Amino acid sequence: MSLTRRAFLAGGAAAAAGGAGIYALVDRLAGRAPKRPSAHLRPEQHLLDGVRVVAEDGVEVIVPPLHHQVVTARVAVDRADLRDAQRVLERALAGLEADYPPSPAGLGITVAWGLPYFERLVPDAARRLLPRDRRADAPVLLPARRFPSDPAETVLERNDVAVLLRSDVLAHVEDAVARVLGTSVLQPTSRRAGFAGGGFDGTRSLPKQMAMAAGVPGADLIPDTAELFLGFTSTQRGAMGAGRIANFETLGLVDLRGSDYFAHGTHLHLSHVTEDLEAWYVNFDFDERVTTAFRPGLSVPASVQTVEMGPKQAQTSADVEREYRRSGRIGHSGAIQVTSRLPHDVVGPDGTRYPKGAAIPIRADFNTLDNPFAWPDAGEGPAAGVHFLSFNPSSDDFARNRLAMDGVFPGMTIPLPPRDRNQGFNSILRTTHRQNFLVPPRRHRSFPLAEL
Repeated sequence: MSLTRRAFLAGGAAAAAGGAGIYALVDRLAGRAPKRPSAHLRPEQHLLDGVRVVAEDGVEVIVPPLHHQVVTARVAVDRADLRDAQRVLERALAGLEADYPPSPAGLGITVAWGLPYFERLVPDAARRLLPRDRRADAPVLLPARRFPSDPAETVLERNDVAVLLRSDVLAHVEDAVARVLGTSVLQPTSRRAGFAGGGFDGTRSLPKQMAMAAGVPGADLIPDTAELFLGFTSTQRGAMGAGRIANFETLGLVDLRGSDYFAHGTHLHLSHVTEDLEAWYVNFDFDERVTTAFRPGLSVPASVQTVEMGPKQAQTSADVEREYRRSGRIGHSGAIQVTSRLPHDVVGPDGTRYPKGAAIPIRADFNTLDNPFAWPDAGEGPAAGVHFLSFNPSSDDFARNRLAMDGVFPGMTIPLPPRDRNQGFNSILRTTHRQNFLVPPRRHRSFPLAEL
């Protein structure tokens, strides 16, 4: 089964109208949704409870929700009506939480706000209360920027808000979209849809089945049980930020400016990235894919897709430089670990100990066939890609990690051209859109600062 361009565009039209479009295939291909643990609401919006953990290739792996959607929007009311809009949106969100448990079996909801919202609608309160990044001596929320390997046409977006919805049940996501947009306080600017689901428990994975159905070039080369289009597992438990590590208050990187208004909040980076599957699987043999995805010199059997990337495997800048001088290459995970892992043990305000080498970012990225979005622009047909979401303590913290992907580290730069084959994934990835957002705590998720 494959999707014609007409069928794909029809799916995009359905997405604009609130329909599932092409992603309704996910339920048919995935079969029964995985069993999930019980869950409860946390002060944090970005932490999803009830997530299952399985062992793959001897490595603990987090099983993400099957369905993901991001709705971006512009605030549809004037400043004078913000308080009313705040109450209206909060009622809709609280109603969803009353109807669905806060887990993949129910519905995860994260509402994040862009710099245009704070600058245009609550500027005075934002100047007083937006947290600041101590290392950067700047607000935690900065405008999006292009990085060395980004093409000149990468769009730096200016949305007011982004709503992330995650569930194993597509109907739950669609209900949430309808109820949030039905408040009429937000005017949608895009819908970004996708899926996650590796071949856990030996089943055939969604990425290959969906890409084959869509007729994406190179889809037949994806391993049958791959979690992502590019073949390797990315949700190793040891490679994901744990607990509240990405919260503003946890690591001491952020100054809350004498207020707890944004405590239990964090920062979100959202981007869309296309992936050239044919170039990846045809031009890179398995060993080179391992080097590119992880680091030079790593030996992985050809049957393995899940590689341990926990604290003990974290690379330092000296490791990356030494391997570059030996091989002329850097790897994606190894390079990013220089800036995304803790340089020493940290004990959080709640007493949780985070060990040296622990990952800071909490990723929520997902596979997509959007080109670049499900709505309003489905492009010329389906394309393999990822909607990349990462929760970090600040815009600058994310930027440090993204620069490391390009070989740019604090105090050291690896002299590789920006889209060179030897520089991680950059030769086969292309970022089309970027934006940064602030994620308030749950208690202030609806039009933050409006009451002030």
